[in-house]
Amino acid sequence: MSEHTHIIGKGAAIRFENLDTDQIMPKQFLRGIDKAGLDKGVLFDQRFDTHGNLRPEFVLNRPEYADTRILVGGANFGCGSSREHAVWGLQQFGIRAVIAPSFGEIFYSNAMNNRLLLVMLPRDVIEALMDAVDADSHNAIAFDLQTMQVTTPIGTFPFELSARHRSMFLQGLDMIGLSLRQRADIERFAQQYWQAYPWTKNVAQRTRERLGTT
Repeated sequence: MSEHTHIIGKGAAIRFENLDTDQIMPKQFLRGIDKAGLDKGVLFDQRFDTHGNLRPEFVLNRPEYADTRILVGGANFGCGSSREHAVWGLQQFGIRAVIAPSFGEIFYSNAMNNRLLLVMLPRDVIEALMDAVDADSHNAIAFDLQTMQVTTPIGTFPFELSARHRSMFLQGLDMIGLSLRQRADIERFAQQYWQAYPWTKNVAQRTRERLGTT
């Protein structure tokens, strides 16, 4: 069983409708210049009180859900601003997939391009699945990217992905990896472009040299 074709893990219910990217990754965690440490910001205001203490009642703070890999969320999950940090943070936190009735459009693109699997199922199925994963902390949810089915404690359901996104998961590629498969064509185009417009090559580097800021 390949990790590219199957995603398996414990599910936890996040019972919020319209959970936006500022809630998933608050703005105070966007100050760094790299991706490091974003797991600390995931759902910060839900996980911690105003004094910085863990909220023991929140599902992801409960010891039995410490190894959660799948979130079962409400409608319009990930709405709001374009914040790729929300995706990176969820992945650093250990989340590999989210199931919800619907997703914010930009969040959906960011997630799938980074290989965080998002699956849409009908609202009544989601509500029943939330109850099931709440009732059993030993639950398991398994996605099969070959058959395009997800097996849950309440049954097995088909799901849909675009051909491009499915191919990316099956090949273990994110958007950068997918682009680099065209590297030879990209470099060939660049060389032809610079031959036709030589003054555009390495503009930033030549500007820094001229300004003495290298």
